[in-house]
Amino acid sequence: MTTADIPTHQIPEAVSPPSGQARIARLWRGRAEDPRWVRPAFLGLLLLTFVAYLWDLSASGYANSFYSAAAQAGGVSWKALFFGSLDSANAITVDKPPAALWPMALSVRIFGLSSWAILVPQVLMGVGTVAVLYAAVRRRFSAAAGLIAGVVLATTPVAALMFRFNNPDALLALLMTVTIYFVLRALEDGRTKWLVWAGVAIGFAFLTKTLQAFLILPPLAVVYGVFAPTTVRRRLGQIGLSAGAMVVAGGWWTAIVELWPASSRPYIGGSQNNSFLELTFGYNGLGRISGDETGSVGGGGGGRGMGGGGWGETGLDRMFNSEIGSQISWLLPAALILLVAGIVITWRAKRTETARGAFLVWGSALLMTLLIFSFMAGIFHQYYTVALAPYLAALVGMGVTVLWEERGRFVWSAVLGVVVAATAVWAYVLLGRTPDYLPWLRWAVLVVGLVAAVGLAVAGRWNRRFALSAAGVGLVASLAAPFAYTVSTLNTGHTGSIVTAGPAGASRMGGMGGFPGRGGRDGGGWGGPRMGQTPTGKAGQTGQAGRTGMNGQTGANGQAPGNGSGGRTGQPPMGRLGNGQQGQGQSQTGQGRFGGAPGGWMAERGFGGRGGGGMGGLLDGQQVSAKVKTKISAHADDYTWMAAAIGSQNAASYQLATQKPVMAIGGFNGSDPSPTLTQFKKDVTDGKIHYFVAGGGMGGGMGRGGSGSGAASKITSWVEGRFVKVTVGSVTLYDLTQVKASTGSSGSSGTSGSSGTSGS
Repeated sequence: MTTADIPTHQIPEAVSPPSGQARIARLWRGRAEDPRWVRPAFLGLLLLTFVAYLWDLSASGYANSFYSAAAQAGGVSWKALFFGSLDSANAITVDKPPAALWPMALSVRIFGLSSWAILVPQVLMGVGTVAVLYAAVRRRFSAAAGLIAGVVLATTPVAALMFRFNNPDALLALLMTVTIYFVLRALEDGRTKWLVWAGVAIGFAFLTKTLQAFLILPPLAVVYGVFAPTTVRRRLGQIGLSAGAMVVAGGWWTAIVELWPASSRPYIGGSQNNSFLELTFGYNGLGRISGDETGSVGGGGGGRGMGGGGWGETGLDRMFNSEIGSQISWLLPAALILLVAGIVITWRAKRTETARGAFLVWGSALLMTLLIFSFMAGIFHQYYTVALAPYLAALVGMGVTVLWEERGRFVWSAVLGVVVAATAVWAYVLLGRTPDYLPWLRWAVLVVGLVAAVGLAVAGRWNRRFALSAAGVGLVASLAAPFAYTVSTLNTGHTGSIVTAGPAGASRMGGMGGFPGRGGRDGGGWGGPRMGQTPTGKAGQTGQAGRTGMNGQTGANGQAPGNGSGGRTGQPPMGRLGNGQQGQGQSQTGQGRFGGAPGGWMAERGFGGRGGGGMGGLLDGQQVSAKVKTKISAHADDYTWMAAAIGSQNAASYQLATQKPVMAIGGFNGSDPSPTLTQFKKDVTDGKIHYFVAGGGMGGGMGRGGSGSGAASKITSWVEGRFVKVTVGSVTLYDLTQVKASTGSSGSSGTSGSSGTSGS
């Protein structure tokens, strides 16, 4: 053993640390005891993941314009970066804490606003998650276990989606994986510093997606408290120190925001009382469990009463159903079987056995998150399941290699065969949900997988060469289906607030995540053409109730969003894109995204749909034409806000098109009481806002079951009754510097109260 292999704290003072050249050699060579292929294979995995996730990255344009606009604002204003403001004039924040925005905003500040500046940080988070996962698994298990875990993670469809998309889930997955890495290090030697670092990671995960970061805390604390290699008293003290580190790491920003005078900071988006704590424990916290999310969308009743919930069916089978299964569940049966097998094999080991500890840590994290996701009645989207991917991948890598080592006993070789067979059968079922996508694959996976399963269970114990062949074939059969869906995901751009992985039909979530007969989706998000791009895809087809689809746009130079992912359950797929994908980013003419008939469900609730993207611009933004861009950006620097629009996605569209601040009235859903009518009137009187963009958001500013402030509706009525209307193409603007003559006020545009038309 060389000094490079001795833990730093055990190196005698007389021994010098490795030189820079030695460190570089170690980076390439890896552990001295490893075969020479191990480290190149690991680095090759990272390189392939990086290249694959970069593939056609700009096809997604700005992806979720909600977060892209906040990144643009943070790239201009340090105050906006700190608070996570949607605009650089700091009217309102996004409805999450800002940690996930910081890498994007810094990238925009350094490289300028572009699709790549927004999305490359997400790719790097994906590569980092694969690397940390490999390191965590490799410490106790073989290099093969780490590599298998890394490959499984990289080829999980929802991981390929979210590590190329700018929602907070990419950073959250990385930080949760880092947390488990530190906990596993603490289980090895009982050193306090590892648990403290785990607390820091959880704290920053809280600043990424609030209480979701805490889902795995109870099982991790229990596992460490029982199995750590130190005294009970010390274990409890270490857990307390870790909790303290977590509070500091996640609480410093929270304390500053809560103590900062509300009059000099942006309104906390998603809250009804301008409080981050309310947002944390309400809309983003317990409301997600109970469904009682004031200011949310989708009808009342706490997400219940409509086929299991306004956001999809709940229950133990949720991760396997037609809404979620294709995103994450390909290897979920295998992971659960391997978790049980791993615990049984290591059960008789001593209390501090790290292999058993690893199974318990990864397994408890998976089960806790799985159960919460399965039964939460509030807002739930398919892409949330990326949180499960690292846990699942680790269990597969560890479990397969442990069973391989135990294959000399028939019971374990049989279990290994069952794992491969179960994976093949479940892949056959999932592939059957998209029968038009690679129809030959489901039968190939089933037949090859079953043959490999028999080979592993029966003959693999006696002949190592035959066993290796069967294992290789089984691994290929197990990964073929999710790999195919991952390739489909990589070949498709995704925009909007709600996106899914895989080909058309891979995820069928009716309406708003479970509302029957409300338009539905057929894989992908609620995307729509927006931000000044001319559609370049093939024309869509006429759907129900006279709705006309239109494919999304190809972003020019990465400056605007490309294809969204959309569709309607029960309708024929849109034009194929060469990889079995449905045409992406359909917009629907003259109605809200979820309407069944013109006006439909959305119109009944006053959600409007005037020229917006999905759901009247709620879930995706507007298409900003060159004429509109020219009109609203004229003299923009003379105003604090170039314009104001209902809902954050609408505001984001105009902001990204012009790179000028736009006030988002009512926040994301248009239901936040920011600004109030009184505040808005004062801003207009003070000459701070030039234009008001009609339509978009939730129109009436309602929330669940009619909750929300209604401020957006009051502002809209006031503007429409007082100011001159200007029509630019299909977009209606109100010039807030020009009062209608009929109001008896000065400042009329000279139209005697009639609407002006601009288009030149």
